[in-house]
Amino acid sequence: MDPLMTVQQAGKGAANAFLRWWFSPVPKARIAVFRTAAYLFIPLDVLVLRPVSSAHASATSLYQPLIVGRLLHLPHPTAALIEVLRWALLVLSVAAATGRLPRLLGVTVALLYFEWIVIAFSFGKVDHDRFAYLVALAVLPTVGKAAFRDRTPSEAAGWAMRCVQLGVVATYFLAAWAKVRFGGWEWVNSATLVRAVLRRGTFIADPLLHHAELLHWAQWGIMAFELGSPLILFVKPRHQYLMVVGFVLFHLSVLATITIMFWPHVLCLIFCFLPTERLVRGGGRVAAPDGRTKSPDAAAVSSG
Repeated sequence: MDPLMTVQQAGKGAANAFLRWWFSPVPKARIAVFRTAAYLFIPLDVLVLRPVSSAHASATSLYQPLIVGRLLHLPHPTAALIEVLRWALLVLSVAAATGRLPRLLGVTVALLYFEWIVIAFSFGKVDHDRFAYLVALAVLPTVGKAAFRDRTPSEAAGWAMRCVQLGVVATYFLAAWAKVRFGGWEWVNSATLVRAVLRRGTFIADPLLHHAELLHWAQWGIMAFELGSPLILFVKPRHQYLMVVGFVLFHLSVLATITIMFWPHVLCLIFCFLPTERLVRGGGRVAAPDGRTKSPDAAAVSSG
């Protein structure tokens, strides 16, 4: 066989495998469940977790616009703008959670929330727990309509979920890179967690101050966990689910010890990696190749 043809066939095979991985179909019901959870999180975030009050508009000395805000020439936040954004997000996010007008409402909510977060982060530190969530709000409208009981496999839904999964993994992996970039290897070899416990520690974490070596090794464990996070993209579903459980337990332990929780990140972690369509009772209908619909059980039998 011609060596050049062999290389070309190998290249095509690799490209096809990559496309199959990138567009691996998932049931539309999973999008419906994720969409509802993602949009209903916004009122909680706007009112409790990441509030921005009208008083921020007068705190001009504290306002340091993000680079993206400067590049996009986003307006300086006024009291009126903040109030309009708040109420628009509260109303439209609940409307979007119903699944109506998924593209129009989805795009509108994504743009409004992006502006809200740019304003919020321009008055303080930038939290990386919103990265995957912003990706989710950007890609959910691309799927279009999705019903809770629609188990039809969809490549568009698969692509959207894969984008969010990459956002989740990037949050972990780039956090490790940032630790080394800005703190150097002293982040893992110094008293980073001891300082965190002294500042924010709970009654659960305080006893660990008498065992500083455990906190030191925990720093290395966090670094290894973050650097190894891309593995979740390539393991079998069963192992993937176990890794999700491990990731969630990690975040719960951080919450219990130093009261830090990546709420929107954990939401994306759970809803984009786990088969959440199983939360919806009733199998619904699955589209058959001939355009008719059949129950999931019948579809499984016919394809088995």
